[in-house]
This record gives sequence, C-alpha cells and structure tokens, in this order.
Amino acid sequence: MKRTEMDQTKSPNMTKKHRAVEPLPPTETQVSLPSLNSDILEEIFLNIPPNMVVCVCRLVCHEWKEVADRQSFWREKCRRVGYSLGEIYKSPDNWRMFYFLLKKKRNLIENPRGEEGLSRWIIRLNGGDGWRVEPIMEKHPDMTVQKNFVTSFYMCEKYQIIDLKNKGYNSSIMDTFQPDIRISEWFASRFDCGCKYNIRVELLNERMEYIQVFAPRTVNVHWRSFRHWNQMTHIFQNYGPGVRYIRFIHGGIDTRYWKGWFGVRLTDCCVEICPPMHSIVGTGFGRTAKDESRNVKSRACTIS
Repeated sequence: MKRTEMDQTKSPNMTKKHRAVEPLPPTETQVSLPSLNSDILEEIFLNIPPNMVVCVCRLVCHEWKEVADRQSFWREKCRRVGYSLGEIYKSPDNWRMFYFLLKKKRNLIENPRGEEGLSRWIIRLNGGDGWRVEPIMEKHPDMTVQKNFVTSFYMCEKYQIIDLKNKGYNSSIMDTFQPDIRISEWFASRFDCGCKYNIRVELLNERMEYIQVFAPRTVNVHWRSFRHWNQMTHIFQNYGPGVRYIRFIHGGIDTRYWKGWFGVRLTDCCVEICPPMHSIVGTGFGRTAKDESRNVKSRACTIS
C-alpha cells in the first residue's frame, strides 16, 4: 500500500516533467529561404566577393550552385572588374578559372630590379669583377624602375627557381588548364661599351627534368643603342602536363673586356602565370612605341 501511494503521489510530477520536454510548436521566427529569380540571384552574387561565392553561396542549395557555376556569371564578373574581354583571342572553356588566374596574376620573380641587391638570386657565373647593382643610367619606360643588375668583362649568370605549388599554382591548374607562362625582361648597354645578353628559361617537372626550354641566341647590343631599353618577351603555351618548377637564368658580358662593370644592364625581369589573352607570333624583344611624355626611346626586333 505504501508503494502504491508513493507511485500515485509521484505520477503528477512525472507527468509535468514529461510534458516539459515535449517539442515546442514552430514559431514565427522559423522561415524558409524565398525562391529568387536566377537573374536576380546572379546580380546579388556579382556584388559578393568571389571567394565567398565559391566557398559559401554555391553550397547553400542546388539552385544557388547552378547560378554560381554559370559560365556567363564568371564572364560578367571579368567584365565588371575591368578586364578587357576584347583582347582575348580564344574564348576560355572555364571562365571561373580564367577569372581567378587573372586575379592571381603577379610577378613570380623575387627582387626583379635589384632593389634588394643580389638577394634572392643564385650566382651561377661571377666572371670578371662579378655582378653588381647600380642606378639606371637612362630613363626606363616604367618610371618606378630605378636600379638594374650589371655584368662584367667575363661571363656572369644568375638564376632563380620558382616552385609553382608554393606560389599557389597546384597540379590541377597547371595540368588541366595549362595557363600561359609569360616571360619578360628589360636590357640595355652602356654609352661607351657594347655587350652580349643571354637568357634561358626552363619548364621543369617534379624530378627537375626539362619539359620545355626557351633559349634564344645571344643578343649583341651595340654601344650606340645606349639610349634604348629593349624588352625580351616569350610566352610558353600548350606545354603539356607536369610543369612544377620554372628556372629563370640570365646574364651577359661586355664586348671590350674592360675591368669593372661595363656589361649588359638587366632589370624588371618577370615570370607571370596568366590565362591566354593574346595570339602569339614567335618571340620578340623591344617596344615599338616611343614614350614622348617621359622622353624614353625603345627599339623593336623579332626573333623567329
């Protein structure tokens, strides 16, 4: 009898406790996302940072993913940030990759103008009096360039090795999309001594083996071309899968074997990973236009 009475006295409390854990009915704060017109949704995405569109928005639902993956969306994104689509000679198959390659585009060479002395470079040959960094002797087309590397009376060469993975270009980008690899460098002679200029750029695989090599013939620069800065350019295209490193080698020598630093002057060397923007015909050096406002002269030549 005592146990029965105890059970009876506890039952109301247990009932109240049981009722306390029952789920609450939905409230007015619980709402579902409205279904937006895809064009309106695309316009919203165009005003959101691109990384957020890829990493957040496209994961919300199937409809949002479909809009975020549209080729037309990324093409419009390129146009709105100011990229000139009229310069593209080949329409990209993947506009999203095209956009992010443009955003990532930068010079992968460290200390390209000698502003940090010879740091970041590996000296391969240090003939004569060796490498040196000096102020430029003639105005450069880019007024921010104020220093250049100088070679001596025996051959001087130095290089850098670019690890593409460490620079943010993984194997998927390099093997599947195969973006253009653009090489450029400015060179000039002194006013009183001619010089010779060499450049060699190697695309290497994981085992540091050659995939493609750009090695034009030696350029002889006459001392009378002193007032001209020349630009060497080359673009690697359709190089195939496997590129993991880029080795950039340059150097030169003077032609009179004078003691000191009378050799070729090099500055603003550049290696860029970029989507295909222009049709390429051969390899060239020079610039065809004079910059009258800065009183800078330049020459144009072509290496076939």
